[in-house]
Amino acid sequence: MAAKLKKGDKVVVLTGKDKGKQGEISTVMPKANKAVVDGINISIRHTKQSQTSQGGRLPQAMPVDLSNLALVDGNGKATRVGFREEDGKKVRFAKTTGEAI
Repeated sequence: MAAKLKKGDKVVVLTGKDKGKQGEISTVMPKANKAVVDGINISIRHTKQSQTSQGGRLPQAMPVDLSNLALVDGNGKATRVGFREEDGKKVRFAKTTGEAI
């Protein structure tokens, strides 16, 4: 099945503590049905000091379920994603505006 959300997509959070915030997807985990979005779902990770890195309390973006994310269309609003064929290729399009992504 084709992915509705991909790395580099601008998304908005639909539910949870970060509801309404926007960010860009940095990684997608299709088997876990989750994605990591820059600046969203930040938690503090306690890391031990090593020779290469300074230890301490480091903020890190944690995965968010894909069902809690929606793609942002050209107007800056949340939209669902559909698929259609253009010139023999399968492309994603925004359901609100109908434009290809």
